[in-house]
Amino acid sequence: MTISAPTVRARVLGAPGHRHDEILTPEALEFVGLLVDEFGDRRLHVLRERERVASRLASGSPFGFSVATAGIRADESWRVAPPAPGLTDRRVEITGQPERGMAVNALTSGAQVWIADFADATAPTWDNIVGGQLTLLDAIERRIDFSTAEGKHYRLGEQLATIAVRPRGWHLTEAHLEFDGRPAPASLVDFGLYFFHCARRQIDAGHGPYFSLPKLQSRDEARLWNDIFVFAQDRLGIPRGTVRATVLIETITAAVAMEEILYELREHSAGLGMGRRDYLFSLIKTFGHRTDFLLPDRAQVTMTAPFMRACAELLVHTCHKRGAHAIGGTAAQVPSKDTGTHGAALAKVRLDKEREAEDGFDGSRVAHPALVPVCREVFDEVLGSRPHQLERTRDDVEVTAAQLVSVRRISAPPTAEGVRTNVAVALRYFAVWLDGRGAVAIDGLMEDAAAAEIARVQIWQWLRHRVIERSAVERLVEHELGLLGSEFPPSAVDSVRGLFERTALSRELPEFFTTDAYTRHLVHRPEGRS
Repeated sequence: MTISAPTVRARVLGAPGHRHDEILTPEALEFVGLLVDEFGDRRLHVLRERERVASRLASGSPFGFSVATAGIRADESWRVAPPAPGLTDRRVEITGQPERGMAVNALTSGAQVWIADFADATAPTWDNIVGGQLTLLDAIERRIDFSTAEGKHYRLGEQLATIAVRPRGWHLTEAHLEFDGRPAPASLVDFGLYFFHCARRQIDAGHGPYFSLPKLQSRDEARLWNDIFVFAQDRLGIPRGTVRATVLIETITAAVAMEEILYELREHSAGLGMGRRDYLFSLIKTFGHRTDFLLPDRAQVTMTAPFMRACAELLVHTCHKRGAHAIGGTAAQVPSKDTGTHGAALAKVRLDKEREAEDGFDGSRVAHPALVPVCREVFDEVLGSRPHQLERTRDDVEVTAAQLVSVRRISAPPTAEGVRTNVAVALRYFAVWLDGRGAVAIDGLMEDAAAAEIARVQIWQWLRHRVIERSAVERLVEHELGLLGSEFPPSAVDSVRGLFERTALSRELPEFFTTDAYTRHLVHRPEGRS
Protein backbone atom coordinates (compact mmCIF):
# COMPACT_ATOMS: atom_id res chain seq x y z
CA MET A 1 0.00 0.00 0.00
CA THR A 2 1.48 3.37 -1.04
CA ILE A 3 -0.95 5.89 0.49
CA SER A 4 0.90 8.96 1.74
CA ALA A 5 0.55 10.38 5.25
CA PRO A 6 -2.92 11.81 5.95
CA THR A 7 -3.44 15.52 5.36
CA VAL A 8 -6.11 17.99 6.50
CA ARG A 9 -7.43 18.57 2.98
CA ALA A 10 -10.57 16.50 3.63
CA ARG A 11 -13.45 18.00 5.59
CA VAL A 12 -16.26 15.75 6.72
CA LEU A 13 -19.34 17.99 6.94
CA GLY A 14 -21.84 15.22 7.60
CA ALA A 15 -22.98 14.59 11.14
CA PRO A 16 -21.00 11.85 12.90
CA GLY A 17 -22.88 8.59 13.27
CA HIS A 18 -22.51 5.20 14.90
CA ARG A 19 -19.26 3.55 13.71
CA HIS A 20 -18.68 6.19 11.01
CA ASP A 21 -15.10 6.40 12.21
CA GLU A 22 -14.51 2.85 10.93
CA ILE A 23 -15.16 4.02 7.37
CA LEU A 24 -14.01 7.65 7.47
CA THR A 25 -10.47 6.92 8.58
CA PRO A 26 -7.72 9.43 7.70
CA GLU A 27 -6.16 6.89 5.37
CA ALA A 28 -9.43 6.15 3.54
CA LEU A 29 -10.15 9.86 3.13
CA GLU A 30 -6.65 10.40 1.83
CA PHE A 31 -7.23 7.69 -0.76
CA VAL A 32 -10.49 9.29 -1.90
CA GLY A 33 -8.65 12.63 -2.04
CA LEU A 34 -6.05 11.13 -4.36
CA LEU A 35 -8.84 9.95 -6.66
CA VAL A 36 -10.41 13.42 -6.62
CA ASP A 37 -7.06 15.07 -7.42
CA GLU A 38 -6.34 12.70 -10.27
CA PHE A 39 -9.79 12.42 -11.87
CA GLY A 40 -11.97 15.31 -10.68
CA ASP A 41 -11.23 17.50 -13.70
CA ARG A 42 -11.78 14.65 -16.13
CA ARG A 43 -15.18 14.05 -14.54
CA LEU A 44 -16.10 17.67 -15.26
CA HIS A 45 -14.91 17.21 -18.83
CA VAL A 46 -17.18 14.22 -19.46
CA LEU A 47 -20.12 16.12 -17.96
CA ARG A 48 -19.48 19.02 -20.34
CA GLU A 49 -19.23 16.54 -23.20
CA ARG A 50 -22.62 15.10 -22.23
CA GLU A 51 -24.12 18.58 -22.56
CA ARG A 52 -22.47 19.09 -25.93
CA VAL A 53 -23.72 15.78 -27.33
CA ALA A 54 -27.23 16.35 -25.98
CA SER A 55 -27.34 19.81 -27.57
CA ARG A 56 -26.07 18.43 -30.87
CA LEU A 57 -28.68 15.66 -30.98
CA ALA A 58 -31.45 18.03 -29.94
CA SER A 59 -30.54 20.35 -32.80
CA GLY A 60 -30.96 17.57 -35.36
CA SER A 61 -27.48 16.12 -35.77
CA PRO A 62 -27.48 12.48 -36.90
CA PHE A 63 -27.64 9.77 -34.26
CA GLY A 64 -25.48 6.78 -35.00
CA PHE A 65 -22.40 4.67 -34.52
CA SER A 66 -19.16 6.64 -34.48
CA VAL A 67 -17.16 6.65 -37.70
CA ALA A 68 -14.02 7.46 -35.70
CA THR A 69 -14.18 4.16 -33.81
CA ALA A 70 -15.19 1.93 -36.73
CA GLY A 71 -11.77 0.27 -36.52
CA ILE A 72 -12.48 -0.97 -32.99
CA ARG A 73 -15.75 -2.50 -34.10
CA ALA A 74 -14.19 -4.07 -37.19
CA ASP A 75 -11.20 -5.57 -35.36
CA GLU A 76 -12.17 -9.19 -34.67
CA SER A 77 -9.08 -9.96 -32.58
CA TRP A 78 -9.73 -8.33 -29.21
CA ARG A 79 -11.63 -9.86 -26.29
CA VAL A 80 -12.41 -8.82 -22.75
CA ALA A 81 -10.78 -10.59 -19.82
CA PRO A 82 -12.17 -14.03 -18.89
CA PRO A 83 -14.74 -14.17 -16.07
CA ALA A 84 -13.30 -13.39 -12.64
CA PRO A 85 -13.73 -15.65 -9.58
CA GLY A 86 -17.35 -15.51 -8.44
CA LEU A 87 -18.54 -14.06 -11.75
CA THR A 88 -18.41 -17.11 -13.99
CA ASP A 89 -22.05 -18.09 -13.40
CA ARG A 90 -24.40 -15.11 -13.17
CA ARG A 91 -27.74 -16.64 -14.06
CA VAL A 92 -29.48 -14.65 -11.31
CA GLU A 93 -28.42 -11.29 -9.93
CA ILE A 94 -30.35 -9.43 -7.25
CA THR A 95 -30.15 -5.69 -6.79
CA GLY A 96 -30.99 -3.54 -3.80
CA GLN A 97 -29.83 -0.89 -1.37
CA PRO A 98 -26.83 -1.70 0.87
CA GLU A 99 -28.92 -1.92 4.04
CA ARG A 100 -28.36 -4.68 6.60
CA GLY A 101 -31.65 -6.54 6.17
CA MET A 102 -31.47 -6.33 2.39
CA ALA A 103 -27.85 -7.45 2.47
CA VAL A 104 -28.58 -10.64 4.39
CA ASN A 105 -31.66 -11.43 2.31
CA ALA A 106 -29.81 -10.82 -0.96
CA LEU A 107 -26.66 -12.69 -0.01
CA THR A 108 -28.67 -15.75 1.05
CA SER A 109 -31.36 -15.53 -1.65
CA GLY A 110 -29.83 -18.13 -3.96
CA ALA A 111 -28.78 -15.48 -6.49
CA GLN A 112 -25.24 -15.70 -7.80
CA VAL A 113 -24.55 -11.95 -7.46
CA TRP A 114 -25.81 -9.17 -5.20
CA ILE A 115 -25.56 -5.65 -6.64
CA ALA A 116 -25.32 -3.27 -3.68
CA ASP A 117 -26.86 -0.18 -5.24
CA PHE A 118 -25.76 3.25 -3.99
CA ALA A 119 -27.29 4.80 -7.13
CA ASP A 120 -30.98 4.31 -7.91
CA ALA A 121 -31.94 2.24 -4.85
CA THR A 122 -30.40 4.51 -2.19
CA ALA A 123 -31.52 7.95 -1.07
CA PRO A 124 -28.08 9.54 -0.54
CA THR A 125 -28.39 10.81 3.00
CA TRP A 126 -25.02 10.88 4.72
CA ASP A 127 -26.05 8.14 7.12
CA ASN A 128 -27.23 5.95 4.23
CA ILE A 129 -23.95 6.39 2.36
CA VAL A 130 -21.63 5.69 5.28
CA GLY A 131 -24.02 3.07 6.67
CA GLY A 132 -24.00 1.31 3.32
CA GLN A 133 -20.22 1.10 3.42
CA LEU A 134 -20.43 -0.37 6.92
CA THR A 135 -22.96 -2.92 5.69
CA LEU A 136 -20.58 -4.06 2.97
CA LEU A 137 -17.63 -4.23 5.35
CA ASP A 138 -19.63 -6.24 7.87
CA ALA A 139 -20.98 -8.56 5.18
CA ILE A 140 -17.49 -9.37 3.93
CA GLU A 141 -16.30 -9.88 7.50
CA ARG A 142 -19.39 -12.07 8.14
CA ARG A 143 -20.46 -10.06 11.17
CA ILE A 144 -23.74 -8.82 9.79
CA ASP A 145 -26.09 -11.21 11.61
CA PHE A 146 -28.67 -9.39 13.71
CA SER A 147 -32.18 -9.61 15.16
CA THR A 148 -34.89 -6.98 15.09
CA ALA A 149 -36.93 -5.79 18.06
CA GLU A 150 -39.85 -7.76 16.62
CA GLY A 151 -37.84 -10.97 16.89
CA LYS A 152 -36.96 -11.38 13.22
CA HIS A 153 -33.52 -12.97 12.75
CA TYR A 154 -31.12 -12.22 9.89
CA ARG A 155 -28.32 -14.78 9.52
CA LEU A 156 -25.75 -15.50 6.83
CA GLY A 157 -25.42 -19.07 5.61
CA GLU A 158 -22.52 -20.77 3.88
CA GLN A 159 -23.37 -20.16 0.22
CA LEU A 160 -23.40 -16.42 -0.37
CA ALA A 161 -23.85 -14.29 -3.47
CA THR A 162 -20.86 -12.48 -4.92
CA ILE A 163 -20.94 -8.76 -4.11
CA ALA A 164 -20.79 -6.05 -6.77
CA VAL A 165 -21.13 -2.37 -5.87
CA ARG A 166 -22.98 0.20 -7.94
CA PRO A 167 -21.63 3.68 -7.18
CA ARG A 168 -23.61 6.84 -7.85
CA GLY A 169 -23.42 8.40 -11.31
CA TRP A 170 -20.97 11.03 -12.52
CA HIS A 171 -23.58 13.80 -12.31
CA LEU A 172 -23.85 13.70 -8.51
CA THR A 173 -21.64 15.18 -5.81
CA GLU A 174 -21.26 14.30 -2.14
CA ALA A 175 -21.83 17.56 -0.26
CA HIS A 176 -20.99 16.02 3.12
CA LEU A 177 -17.37 15.43 2.11
CA GLU A 178 -15.16 18.21 0.77
CA PHE A 179 -11.64 18.30 -0.56
CA ASP A 180 -9.98 21.71 -0.76
CA GLY A 181 -13.37 23.31 -0.16
CA ARG A 182 -15.22 21.53 -2.98
CA PRO A 183 -17.77 18.72 -2.73
CA ALA A 184 -16.35 15.36 -3.77
CA PRO A 185 -17.72 13.53 -6.82
CA ALA A 186 -20.20 11.03 -5.38
CA SER A 187 -19.00 8.22 -7.66
CA LEU A 188 -15.43 8.56 -6.39
CA VAL A 189 -16.62 8.58 -2.77
CA ASP A 190 -18.64 5.38 -3.22
CA PHE A 191 -15.92 3.65 -5.21
CA GLY A 192 -13.00 4.91 -3.14
CA LEU A 193 -14.34 4.06 0.31
CA TYR A 194 -15.39 0.57 -0.76
CA PHE A 195 -12.17 -0.12 -2.64
CA PHE A 196 -9.95 1.08 0.19
CA HIS A 197 -11.67 -0.96 2.87
CA CYS A 198 -12.86 -4.02 0.97
CA ALA A 199 -10.75 -4.70 -2.13
CA ARG A 200 -8.08 -6.69 -0.32
CA ARG A 201 -10.67 -8.37 1.89
CA GLN A 202 -12.60 -9.53 -1.19
CA ILE A 203 -9.45 -10.90 -2.80
CA ASP A 204 -8.58 -12.78 0.38
CA ALA A 205 -12.12 -14.22 0.36
CA GLY A 206 -11.58 -15.60 -3.15
CA HIS A 207 -13.44 -12.94 -5.13
CA GLY A 208 -12.43 -9.37 -5.91
CA PRO A 209 -13.61 -5.76 -5.99
CA TYR A 210 -16.46 -5.85 -8.51
CA PHE A 211 -18.64 -2.99 -9.70
CA SER A 212 -21.76 -2.18 -11.70
CA LEU A 213 -21.39 1.17 -13.46
CA PRO A 214 -24.56 3.24 -14.00
CA LYS A 215 -25.60 5.80 -16.58
CA LEU A 216 -22.47 5.83 -18.76
CA GLN A 217 -22.98 7.68 -22.01
CA SER A 218 -19.76 7.20 -23.98
CA ARG A 219 -16.50 5.34 -24.45
CA ASP A 220 -14.70 8.30 -22.82
CA GLU A 221 -16.62 7.68 -19.61
CA ALA A 222 -15.67 4.00 -19.74
CA ARG A 223 -12.03 4.97 -20.30
CA LEU A 224 -12.22 7.27 -17.27
CA TRP A 225 -13.43 4.40 -15.10
CA ASN A 226 -10.73 2.12 -16.48
CA ASP A 227 -8.04 4.65 -15.59
CA ILE A 228 -9.52 4.94 -12.10
CA PHE A 229 -9.32 1.16 -11.71
CA VAL A 230 -5.68 1.13 -12.82
CA PHE A 231 -4.78 4.01 -10.50
CA ALA A 232 -6.55 2.46 -7.50
CA GLN A 233 -5.01 -0.98 -8.03
CA ASP A 234 -1.52 0.48 -8.40
CA ARG A 235 -1.91 2.63 -5.27
CA LEU A 236 -2.98 -0.28 -3.09
CA GLY A 237 -0.61 -2.80 -4.63
CA ILE A 238 -3.33 -4.91 -6.22
CA PRO A 239 -2.63 -6.58 -9.58
CA ARG A 240 -4.14 -4.85 -12.60
CA GLY A 241 -7.19 -6.64 -13.91
CA THR A 242 -8.40 -7.67 -10.46
CA VAL A 243 -11.22 -5.12 -10.63
CA ARG A 244 -14.17 -6.10 -12.81
CA ALA A 245 -17.08 -3.92 -13.83
CA THR A 246 -20.37 -4.46 -15.62
CA VAL A 247 -21.66 -1.43 -17.51
CA LEU A 248 -25.41 -0.90 -17.65
CA ILE A 249 -26.64 0.22 -21.05
CA GLU A 250 -29.09 2.84 -19.81
CA THR A 251 -28.60 5.64 -22.35
CA ILE A 252 -29.13 5.78 -26.07
CA THR A 253 -25.61 7.11 -26.65
CA ALA A 254 -24.15 4.12 -24.80
CA ALA A 255 -26.25 1.81 -26.99
CA VAL A 256 -24.30 2.91 -30.07
CA ALA A 257 -21.00 2.57 -28.20
CA MET A 258 -21.33 -0.90 -26.68
CA GLU A 259 -18.23 -2.32 -28.35
CA GLU A 260 -16.19 0.78 -27.60
CA ILE A 261 -17.21 0.62 -23.92
CA LEU A 262 -16.13 -3.01 -23.72
CA TYR A 263 -12.90 -2.14 -25.50
CA GLU A 264 -11.98 0.65 -23.09
CA LEU A 265 -12.65 -1.58 -20.07
CA ARG A 266 -11.51 -4.83 -21.63
CA GLU A 267 -9.03 -5.96 -18.91
CA HIS A 268 -11.55 -4.92 -16.25
CA SER A 269 -14.80 -5.74 -18.05
CA ALA A 270 -17.42 -8.07 -16.65
CA GLY A 271 -19.82 -7.42 -19.53
CA LEU A 272 -22.90 -5.31 -20.13
CA GLY A 273 -26.35 -5.21 -18.57
CA MET A 274 -29.67 -4.02 -19.95
CA GLY A 275 -31.12 -0.94 -18.26
CA ARG A 276 -34.79 -0.70 -19.21
CA ARG A 277 -36.30 2.29 -17.43
CA ASP A 278 -33.27 4.49 -17.79
CA TYR A 279 -33.12 3.73 -21.51
CA LEU A 280 -36.64 5.16 -21.93
CA PHE A 281 -35.66 8.04 -19.68
CA SER A 282 -32.65 8.78 -21.88
CA LEU A 283 -34.74 8.58 -25.04
CA ILE A 284 -37.23 11.17 -23.79
CA LYS A 285 -34.53 13.47 -22.41
CA THR A 286 -32.82 13.45 -25.79
CA PHE A 287 -35.73 13.50 -28.21
CA GLY A 288 -38.76 14.32 -26.07
CA HIS A 289 -39.19 17.69 -27.73
CA ARG A 290 -40.03 15.94 -31.01
CA THR A 291 -43.56 14.75 -31.77
CA ASP A 292 -42.25 11.63 -33.53
CA PHE A 293 -40.84 10.40 -30.21
CA LEU A 294 -44.07 10.54 -28.27
CA LEU A 295 -44.17 7.45 -26.07
CA PRO A 296 -47.31 5.79 -24.69
CA ASP A 297 -47.77 4.75 -21.04
CA ARG A 298 -44.54 3.28 -19.73
CA ALA A 299 -46.39 0.07 -18.82
CA GLN A 300 -47.02 -0.42 -22.54
CA VAL A 301 -43.38 0.00 -23.52
CA THR A 302 -42.12 -3.48 -22.68
CA MET A 303 -39.04 -5.33 -23.85
CA THR A 304 -41.11 -6.66 -26.75
CA ALA A 305 -41.21 -3.17 -28.28
CA PRO A 306 -39.11 -3.29 -31.48
CA PHE A 307 -36.59 -0.64 -30.40
CA MET A 308 -36.09 -2.30 -27.00
CA ARG A 309 -35.69 -5.70 -28.66
CA ALA A 310 -33.11 -4.20 -30.98
CA CYS A 311 -31.09 -2.93 -28.02
CA ALA A 312 -31.32 -6.25 -26.16
CA GLU A 313 -30.28 -8.35 -29.15
CA LEU A 314 -27.43 -5.99 -30.02
CA LEU A 315 -26.23 -6.23 -26.42
CA VAL A 316 -26.10 -10.03 -26.51
CA HIS A 317 -24.39 -10.08 -29.90
CA THR A 318 -21.83 -7.45 -28.87
CA CYS A 319 -20.98 -9.09 -25.56
CA HIS A 320 -20.64 -12.63 -26.86
CA LYS A 321 -18.61 -11.46 -29.84
CA ARG A 322 -16.07 -10.16 -27.31
CA GLY A 323 -16.31 -12.93 -24.71
CA ALA A 324 -18.31 -10.83 -22.23
CA HIS A 325 -21.38 -11.66 -20.17
CA ALA A 326 -24.73 -10.21 -21.23
CA ILE A 327 -27.10 -9.63 -18.31
CA GLY A 328 -30.81 -8.97 -18.77
CA GLY A 329 -33.04 -6.33 -17.21
CA THR A 330 -34.42 -6.18 -13.70
CA ALA A 331 -37.77 -7.74 -12.81
CA ALA A 332 -39.31 -5.37 -10.28
CA GLN A 333 -42.39 -7.32 -9.16
CA VAL A 334 -42.91 -7.83 -5.42
CA PRO A 335 -44.81 -10.68 -3.72
CA SER A 336 -48.51 -10.26 -3.05
CA LYS A 337 -50.60 -11.90 -0.32
CA ASP A 338 -53.32 -12.35 -2.91
CA THR A 339 -52.71 -15.70 -4.58
CA GLY A 340 -54.07 -14.66 -7.96
CA THR A 341 -52.11 -11.43 -8.07
CA HIS A 342 -48.94 -13.18 -6.98
CA GLY A 343 -49.35 -15.90 -9.58
CA ALA A 344 -49.93 -13.39 -12.35
CA ALA A 345 -46.81 -11.45 -11.33
CA LEU A 346 -44.66 -14.58 -11.35
CA ALA A 347 -46.06 -15.58 -14.75
CA LYS A 348 -45.08 -12.19 -16.15
CA VAL A 349 -41.58 -12.53 -14.72
CA ARG A 350 -41.24 -16.01 -16.17
CA LEU A 351 -42.20 -14.87 -19.68
CA ASP A 352 -39.74 -11.99 -19.45
CA LYS A 353 -36.87 -14.22 -18.34
CA GLU A 354 -37.72 -16.93 -20.88
CA ARG A 355 -37.37 -14.38 -23.66
CA GLU A 356 -34.02 -13.20 -22.30
CA ALA A 357 -32.64 -16.73 -21.90
CA GLU A 358 -33.77 -17.67 -25.40
CA ASP A 359 -32.23 -14.49 -26.79
CA GLY A 360 -28.86 -15.56 -25.41
CA PHE A 361 -28.50 -13.59 -22.17
CA ASP A 362 -26.25 -15.29 -19.61
CA GLY A 363 -28.36 -14.22 -16.66
CA SER A 364 -30.81 -11.63 -15.49
CA ARG A 365 -31.65 -9.43 -12.51
CA VAL A 366 -34.45 -9.27 -9.97
CA ALA A 367 -35.31 -6.74 -7.28
CA HIS A 368 -36.84 -9.09 -4.71
CA PRO A 369 -35.62 -12.41 -3.24
CA ALA A 370 -38.99 -14.04 -3.99
CA LEU A 371 -38.23 -13.74 -7.72
CA VAL A 372 -34.91 -15.55 -7.54
CA PRO A 373 -36.39 -19.09 -7.88
CA VAL A 374 -38.41 -18.37 -11.02
CA CYS A 375 -35.52 -16.56 -12.69
CA ARG A 376 -33.17 -19.38 -11.79
CA GLU A 377 -35.57 -22.05 -13.06
CA VAL A 378 -35.79 -20.35 -16.43
CA PHE A 379 -32.05 -20.04 -16.89
CA ASP A 380 -31.46 -23.55 -15.52
CA GLU A 381 -33.71 -24.89 -18.29
CA VAL A 382 -31.61 -23.16 -20.95
CA LEU A 383 -28.12 -23.35 -19.44
CA GLY A 384 -28.30 -26.68 -17.63
CA SER A 385 -24.91 -27.22 -16.01
CA ARG A 386 -23.21 -24.61 -18.20
CA PRO A 387 -22.30 -21.35 -16.40
CA HIS A 388 -23.24 -19.16 -19.36
CA GLN A 389 -23.93 -19.25 -23.10
CA LEU A 390 -21.09 -17.13 -24.42
CA GLU A 391 -20.80 -19.47 -27.39
CA ARG A 392 -24.09 -18.07 -28.75
CA THR A 393 -22.63 -15.14 -30.66
CA ARG A 394 -25.95 -14.26 -32.30
CA ASP A 395 -24.34 -13.60 -35.67
CA ASP A 396 -27.87 -13.36 -37.07
CA VAL A 397 -28.29 -9.97 -35.34
CA GLU A 398 -27.95 -6.83 -37.44
CA VAL A 399 -29.09 -3.65 -35.74
CA THR A 400 -28.94 -0.12 -37.11
CA ALA A 401 -28.74 3.02 -35.00
CA ALA A 402 -32.16 4.05 -36.26
CA GLN A 403 -33.67 0.83 -34.90
CA LEU A 404 -32.37 1.63 -31.41
CA VAL A 405 -34.51 4.76 -31.17
CA SER A 406 -37.37 3.94 -33.53
CA VAL A 407 -40.58 4.35 -31.52
CA ARG A 408 -42.81 4.91 -34.54
CA ARG A 409 -44.55 1.54 -34.27
CA ILE A 410 -45.54 2.07 -30.63
CA SER A 411 -46.00 5.83 -30.56
CA ALA A 412 -49.38 6.66 -29.04
CA PRO A 413 -51.09 9.14 -26.73
CA PRO A 414 -51.30 8.26 -23.03
CA THR A 415 -54.31 6.77 -21.31
CA ALA A 416 -55.97 8.38 -18.30
CA GLU A 417 -54.72 5.51 -16.15
CA GLY A 418 -51.20 5.95 -17.46
CA VAL A 419 -51.19 9.63 -16.53
CA ARG A 420 -52.57 8.87 -13.06
CA THR A 421 -50.00 6.13 -12.49
CA ASN A 422 -47.07 8.31 -13.49
CA VAL A 423 -48.21 11.15 -11.25
CA ALA A 424 -48.76 8.76 -8.34
CA VAL A 425 -45.42 6.95 -8.76
CA ALA A 426 -43.42 10.15 -9.08
CA LEU A 427 -45.03 11.84 -6.08
CA ARG A 428 -44.92 8.80 -3.79
CA TYR A 429 -41.33 8.01 -4.70
CA PHE A 430 -40.32 11.63 -4.17
CA ALA A 431 -41.88 11.46 -0.70
CA VAL A 432 -40.03 8.35 0.40
CA TRP A 433 -36.76 9.48 -1.22
CA LEU A 434 -36.88 12.78 0.64
CA ASP A 435 -37.60 10.73 3.77
CA GLY A 436 -34.37 8.84 3.27
CA ARG A 437 -35.52 5.65 1.55
CA GLY A 438 -34.36 4.70 -1.92
CA ALA A 439 -36.73 1.88 -2.89
CA VAL A 440 -40.44 1.39 -2.20
CA ALA A 441 -43.16 -1.01 -3.31
CA ILE A 442 -45.85 0.80 -5.31
CA ASP A 443 -48.72 -1.07 -6.97
CA GLY A 444 -46.89 -4.38 -6.90
CA LEU A 445 -43.54 -3.11 -8.21
CA MET A 446 -40.33 -2.26 -6.38
CA GLU A 447 -39.79 1.28 -7.61
CA ASP A 448 -36.48 3.15 -7.46
CA ALA A 449 -35.14 6.47 -8.73
CA ALA A 450 -35.21 5.25 -12.34
CA ALA A 451 -38.96 4.63 -12.07
CA ALA A 452 -39.56 8.13 -10.73
CA GLU A 453 -37.42 9.61 -13.50
CA ILE A 454 -39.33 7.94 -16.33
CA ALA A 455 -42.66 8.77 -14.64
CA ARG A 456 -41.95 12.48 -14.32
CA VAL A 457 -40.37 12.91 -17.79
CA GLN A 458 -43.36 11.23 -19.40
CA ILE A 459 -45.64 13.76 -17.74
CA TRP A 460 -43.35 16.53 -18.99
CA GLN A 461 -43.37 15.13 -22.55
CA TRP A 462 -47.15 14.73 -22.67
CA LEU A 463 -47.65 18.27 -21.39
CA ARG A 464 -45.15 19.67 -23.88
CA HIS A 465 -47.03 18.13 -26.79
CA ARG A 466 -50.40 19.01 -25.27
CA VAL A 467 -51.77 15.50 -25.38
CA ILE A 468 -52.86 15.99 -21.76
CA GLU A 469 -54.17 19.09 -20.02
CA ARG A 470 -52.09 20.75 -17.33
CA SER A 471 -55.23 21.36 -15.25
CA ALA A 472 -55.98 17.62 -15.27
CA VAL A 473 -52.44 16.85 -14.09
CA GLU A 474 -52.71 19.46 -11.34
CA ARG A 475 -55.94 17.87 -10.09
CA LEU A 476 -54.25 14.48 -9.98
CA VAL A 477 -51.32 16.00 -8.13
CA GLU A 478 -53.56 17.50 -5.46
CA HIS A 479 -55.44 14.22 -5.07
CA GLU A 480 -52.26 12.18 -4.63
CA LEU A 481 -50.74 14.76 -2.29
CA GLY A 482 -53.88 14.50 -0.20
CA LEU A 483 -53.27 10.77 0.14
CA LEU A 484 -49.64 11.38 1.09
CA GLY A 485 -50.83 13.83 3.74
CA SER A 486 -52.02 10.92 5.86
CA GLU A 487 -48.47 9.51 6.00
CA PHE A 488 -46.17 12.53 5.84
CA PRO A 489 -46.16 15.92 7.61
CA PRO A 490 -47.39 19.03 5.72
CA SER A 491 -43.83 20.32 5.23
CA ALA A 492 -42.84 17.08 3.51
CA VAL A 493 -45.91 17.19 1.26
CA ASP A 494 -45.04 20.76 0.29
CA SER A 495 -41.50 19.67 -0.58
CA VAL A 496 -42.86 16.89 -2.79
CA ARG A 497 -45.19 19.33 -4.56
CA GLY A 498 -42.34 21.75 -5.23
CA LEU A 499 -40.06 19.01 -6.51
CA PHE A 500 -42.71 17.74 -8.92
CA GLU A 501 -43.46 21.24 -10.19
CA ARG A 502 -39.78 21.94 -10.84
CA THR A 503 -38.96 18.61 -12.48
CA ALA A 504 -42.16 17.64 -14.33
CA LEU A 505 -44.20 20.80 -14.87
CA SER A 506 -41.45 23.25 -15.80
CA ARG A 507 -40.93 24.52 -19.34
CA GLU A 508 -37.41 23.09 -19.55
CA LEU A 509 -36.75 19.52 -18.47
CA PRO A 510 -34.18 19.13 -15.67
CA GLU A 511 -31.76 16.34 -16.47
CA PHE A 512 -32.23 14.51 -13.14
CA PHE A 513 -34.61 15.07 -10.24
CA THR A 514 -31.97 13.81 -7.81
CA THR A 515 -29.57 16.73 -8.28
CA ASP A 516 -32.22 19.31 -7.37
CA ALA A 517 -33.72 17.26 -4.54
CA TYR A 518 -30.36 16.39 -3.03
CA THR A 519 -29.18 20.00 -2.85
CA ARG A 520 -32.44 21.38 -1.54
CA HIS A 521 -33.40 18.67 0.90
CA LEU A 522 -30.97 15.85 1.69
CA VAL A 523 -27.81 17.87 2.24
CA HIS A 524 -29.28 19.62 5.26
CA ARG A 525 -31.61 16.82 6.29
CA PRO A 526 -31.62 16.28 10.08
CA GLU A 527 -29.89 13.04 11.00
CA GLY A 528 -31.88 10.37 12.79
CA ARG A 529 -35.07 11.02 10.81
CA SER A 530 -36.77 7.80 9.76
